[in-house]
Amino acid sequence: MTMTELLSSIRQLSSAEKLRLIRILAEELDTQEDMLPFQPDKVYYLPTPYHSFGAGRALMNAMEQASKS
Repeated sequence: MTMTELLSSIRQLSSAEKLRLIRILAEELDTQEDMLPFQPDKVYYLPTPYHSFGAGRALMNAMEQASKS
C-alpha cells in the first residue's frame, strides 16, 4: 500500500479512530530505542533565539522596511 492510499484511508476514519491510530503509532515508536539516541542525565545544548540581539535587530529592520513599502 502506498502512502497516498494509506492517507486516503486514514482520512475516512472518525476522529476517535484517528486518535486511536495515533496512540498505536506512538506506542510503537516508544518501543524503538534507536529512535531516541539521547542519553539520560546528559545535557544537550540547543541554539535558541534568546539573547540573540542581532537577530532581533535584523527582524525589526525588516519589519520597518516592509511597513514603508
